[in-house]
Amino acid sequence: MRKGKDRGCAKPGGLRFLAFGKVRMPARIRDISFFAALLLLASCGGDVRVAPSSSGLSAPPNPPIDETHLVTLAGNVPLRARVGIDEGAIDAGTRLDRMLLALESSPAQQGALDALVEAQQDPNSPEYHRWLTPAEFGAQFGADETQLAQVTAWLAEHGFTVEEIPAGQRSIVFSGTAGQVASAFHTELHRYPVDGAEHIANSSDPQIPAALAGVVSGVVTLNDFRRTSQIAAQKLLATQPEYSAGATHYLFPADIATIYDLNSLYSAGTNGSGAAIAVAGRSNISLSDVANFRSMTGLASDTPSVIVDGTNPGFVSGDQSESTLDVEWSGAVAPEAAVTLVIAASTGSTDGIDLASSYIVNHATAPVVSVSYGSCERQMGSTELAFYNSLWEQAASQGMSVFVSSGDAGAAGCQSGNTTSGTSAAVNGLCSSPYSTCVGGTEFNEGANAAEYWSATNSSTYGSALSYIPEEAWNESALDGGTGLWASGGGASTVYSQPAWQEGVSGTNAGGGMRAVPDVSLSAANHDGYFMVEGGSNWIVSGTSASTPSFAGIIALVTEKENGKGQGSVNARLYALAGAAPDPFHPTLAGNNSVPGVAGFAANGATYNLATGLGSVDGALLVNGWNPSSTSGPATLTLTETAQTATVADGGSASVQFTAVTGGSFVGSVSFSVSGLPSGVTATWSTNQLGASLSAKMNNMSLKLTAAQEAATGSSNIVVTATGDGLTATQTITVTVAARANSCARFSLLPTSCRPLPRMPVL
Repeated sequence: MRKGKDRGCAKPGGLRFLAFGKVRMPARIRDISFFAALLLLASCGGDVRVAPSSSGLSAPPNPPIDETHLVTLAGNVPLRARVGIDEGAIDAGTRLDRMLLALESSPAQQGALDALVEAQQDPNSPEYHRWLTPAEFGAQFGADETQLAQVTAWLAEHGFTVEEIPAGQRSIVFSGTAGQVASAFHTELHRYPVDGAEHIANSSDPQIPAALAGVVSGVVTLNDFRRTSQIAAQKLLATQPEYSAGATHYLFPADIATIYDLNSLYSAGTNGSGAAIAVAGRSNISLSDVANFRSMTGLASDTPSVIVDGTNPGFVSGDQSESTLDVEWSGAVAPEAAVTLVIAASTGSTDGIDLASSYIVNHATAPVVSVSYGSCERQMGSTELAFYNSLWEQAASQGMSVFVSSGDAGAAGCQSGNTTSGTSAAVNGLCSSPYSTCVGGTEFNEGANAAEYWSATNSSTYGSALSYIPEEAWNESALDGGTGLWASGGGASTVYSQPAWQEGVSGTNAGGGMRAVPDVSLSAANHDGYFMVEGGSNWIVSGTSASTPSFAGIIALVTEKENGKGQGSVNARLYALAGAAPDPFHPTLAGNNSVPGVAGFAANGATYNLATGLGSVDGALLVNGWNPSSTSGPATLTLTETAQTATVADGGSASVQFTAVTGGSFVGSVSFSVSGLPSGVTATWSTNQLGASLSAKMNNMSLKLTAAQEAATGSSNIVVTATGDGLTATQTITVTVAARANSCARFSLLPTSCRPLPRMPVL
């Protein structure tokens, strides 16, 4: 397990600090600029603290900030706090750690970024799939050095500790107290009892100096209302897993592979090797649980990585189940992919999911990202929404595909699934951004004859599904024979307009010109729940928390097929594939996500609906049809020659033809080399000539062997090697150097270069 702040930097804690105006700085960097020092300390995880100016040194001058002219950041008081009884301010000394100050780009920067992200998905653009690094993103689209220096100096003046400036330069992580927040942002944090628990939240919208208004968009959150895990239900099983219980059948990796047509991919070698998935969480996991899950379900041993950003939250009830489920099932669908769990502890003011998500994007942890948490879009502040939209767009520009659960309360996105009644239609604000892919839930509809789809016995890996099973919209709410609001989240955003890639797709007009979610779905119902191992016990879980990491696993198979390269935001490609021949989607034929109190949206077999999106997928069709210009199967390289022997006379030359044939997913060029040449013989290659066929490319090369005059005669073996895309192919041929035949005529009267033959003695 490694700490998130370990970036190979020299540890600031091992350096001597001196008083430098209001900011502590290592002595070794006292001669560089104020801002450069700040960045070096923050990026290396060091503290940039307020300290008395006792040394007599003063910080480089910054333009004074007028604190009398303020602007209000409207829409940043949590709606849930407004419905509670205000019980007064919290103690001014209360710690508020790891707050996220959101920064905004200039209109010109934002316009350029929007254009770039669009071009990166256009095969005809020179920017197609040319991804940025986090540092490149920050340099082009983040706050500049002057702005960062101004903002960090302002924070320091108010007594805050700057913890980190993430690489994207669109946020600052800082810590302080409630009193310092009141001083800097002109809002107090008060106590509010809500839903039987006491919470803290800012009592009024924050205010900042007008001089910072073009750079600072606000603090992401100043409250302890948490993102909601999207696990719907969790049932403890007996010691040994059960494949069925009455009419309920449980899902194991072998079942998902059968139902969603992944087995043909696995058989062809597409299993996630070379791909990587990052999971955002706020609880640690037991690695032995993952090992037991993989062993019991027939998966090869593969230990996930865990990155702790900041303080280790340890094992957090509820969140441990979420982290465990996401790690186990993303790795189950892409069994050879590298899975990394990034966890961050929630603080009094900041949700751990916000911090973990920021870490993943700003460190480009993996090209595929799974987030199984949500918040009601209507209840999120404008800064929260802008933060996530900005973060997911940064991820897209870096080639990262982000998958977020649509929610488990049906159309009532402001409530949790265990609520008895919804209040209004709403969607998950973490997935409504056009730059994330929102994953909803379906429910298998076996009909009266379940035996048509499920075996009466299960395999050694507990698989019992026989084929694809028809699906309807997941709805196990009290309106559909269940309890509470449990159903697939979905509806129309009230913030984001409908993206171009949704326009014209049958069914998306139900969004009324706004961003429609979800985009895709997989099984999420308790009716056929997912198997999980946690705390050494066997469990069955359901919800879009299960469908989301599973779909992320399918896209990890896509990235493997594309040679491990990230695909960025996949939404445009998903909607372009809808209705393709063959169509990789299973349209949802029936059902809805209406719940008590809120009318939802129905599925009727149209291409798109607001309960399950485009529906579920045939994994093989999706992966193999993702890039029509790429060939299927693993990369291959073979080498052949026209002859296994070559003879060259001294002073002469001879040529041998070779052909290297590449196939499957081979990319790049082929290079040739030769070894073992006999003394006096040199080799040169002709220009590489490419000849393409439907499934392979032929690289034809001519090897010219030249022997020096009077080269040593005899035979030896030489090895010809072709290399490319990490593969090597060789051929061995026998080269014979022969003495040149003497062409001098003994009795010729013509001048020649031949030496006269020696006179034979007379016997």
